[in-house]
Amino acid sequence: MNERIEAREVHLIDENGEMLGVTPPVRALEIARARGLDLVEVSPNFVPPVCLLMDYRRYKEEQIQQERQ
Repeated sequence: MNERIEAREVHLIDENGEMLGVTPPVRALEIARARGLDLVEVSPNFVPPVCLLMDYRRYKEEQIQQERQ
């Protein structure tokens, strides 16, 4: 997540599910921060890895709520 992504390039998908293309993780992180989101690696085995722009805190909170139900 965010600065911990070590790949040279990533497939970047935005918060609406649209592919933004292949970009260096530094640029992807800039885009995420400009949108107030996190950069999350979701498919590390792809070449290059797939990363999503998302609000990770909100995602985790929603998962916890679902587990409680």
